[in-house]
Amino acid sequence: MNDEKKIKSVAVVGAGAAGAITAAALKAENYFERIRVFERRETPGGTWIYDSDPKPDLKVQPGKLPPDIDPPLEIPKELPQITAPNQQERFSKTPIYNSLTTNVPDIAMCFSDRRFAYGPFAPHYVPRQYVESYFSFHGTDSLLSLNTTVEDMSKLEPTSKNGLEGWKLTLRKYDPACHVDIWWEEKFDAVVLANGHYSVPYVPQVKGLEEYTAKFPGRVQHSKYYRSPSPYLSKKVLIIGNSASGHDLTTELVSTASLPVYQSRRTKSRWDGDKPPPGIAWKPIIKQYIPETGRILFEDGTYLDNIDTVIYCTGYKPSFPFWNSGANGGPLFDYENGKLVNNYWHTFIRGHQTLGVVGLPRVLTFRSFEYQAVALARLFSGRNAVPLPPVEEQERWEKERLKKTQRERRKFHDINWETGETFEWLGGFFKIAGLGTLKGEGRIPPALTEELVWAIEHIRKYPEPGKGKDGDEGGKESNLAVLSEDGQTDRRDGEWVLVERQHKDLLAFI
Repeated sequence: MNDEKKIKSVAVVGAGAAGAITAAALKAENYFERIRVFERRETPGGTWIYDSDPKPDLKVQPGKLPPDIDPPLEIPKELPQITAPNQQERFSKTPIYNSLTTNVPDIAMCFSDRRFAYGPFAPHYVPRQYVESYFSFHGTDSLLSLNTTVEDMSKLEPTSKNGLEGWKLTLRKYDPACHVDIWWEEKFDAVVLANGHYSVPYVPQVKGLEEYTAKFPGRVQHSKYYRSPSPYLSKKVLIIGNSASGHDLTTELVSTASLPVYQSRRTKSRWDGDKPPPGIAWKPIIKQYIPETGRILFEDGTYLDNIDTVIYCTGYKPSFPFWNSGANGGPLFDYENGKLVNNYWHTFIRGHQTLGVVGLPRVLTFRSFEYQAVALARLFSGRNAVPLPPVEEQERWEKERLKKTQRERRKFHDINWETGETFEWLGGFFKIAGLGTLKGEGRIPPALTEELVWAIEHIRKYPEPGKGKDGDEGGKESNLAVLSEDGQTDRRDGEWVLVERQHKDLLAFI
């Protein structure tokens, strides 16, 4: 690689799990002269940071997308600059509730060189501590700039005909001692976006919902602001959604809310049986809210009156308020199709050779981030084993995947396990990265070992229906073991279950 195409400085946006492994992979190359990790929170940890008080409980904005509700800040005309602290909502608080545990067995979720303290499904503070300690474990904590938000990211044109584009970042750091915002700019040869996608909550548009929320302030909320069942004592509650958070909240609220707890489902989840568990009543999707009376109508013609709280467990939308669409030739994310614009392999951006994204496909979470980070580090150092495909082939891949996922009615960035798609995706990074140098510089993508695959295919956080109390088919005597909290298998009841076969995609709930 000639000097004009050498990447010597890299910025990482975000210090969650994706940022932690990206920093470690970049440092392992022993090639880059400057690596910086910018994190807007006061500590590493990303979405696993726990905010005991999630307030303010923001107004629900049905159908609104991040560009509407998470716009960029106005940047001072002259930099560097010191200003009064920002008052605009930036959605920096996390959605972690008290009882949350991980969904993926720890052997498959953690990074390959360091295990969680325990598992298989650890409480939320374990991965938070893990991410924080991972920086110090690899000596990358010195690269951190905490309380620092990237407010603008603009492309810099190449300095020569054959050179690479660079990036100018506008940064804002909150100084808690002086209670001021400090603004400045830094330039980098390359940037890796590892800023996560569990910040800006999404509530779908439903007829009458906007008027309903205006008539009954605080009655409708998003699961991001849920922490425990205590505030819902004796209240009549309706949960919208039945993915992991919808399942957890519905089950937990049975202990305090007025029974039954109602749950609106679009489709049957992997852990749903033929009838709802005790204390829970299933409803179809909502057709309309009637603000005049407070009535909620469902698609089957039934209705509910006098609901005290509606909690939407309908997920989040990726937000990139710092992305300067004008300077960078267009938006980064296509909300209509739910995908990164001009992306290849969910990680690389066509037209921006010096930009990478880590952490968008969820798959195995931490472990799959490792493959992305290693491949990008090898690519940016010029040590990749094989080049990325020609632009035409990358474009064809994106178009074909969009058609396929739309046909199958699934999200563009969701990757299936059972079809072999996960193996193909991770294998692509393995080929790009290749081996490290003879001196040991550079990480190697980890192997998908038999032990890891077995854990994914057999250890379940949620018991599956129709298998009896110990997971056996039809309630017959079980030949399966139950995994106890110390990780040992035995023949008694437990919270985590070993199963023999799978239904639907194993990672669809992540």
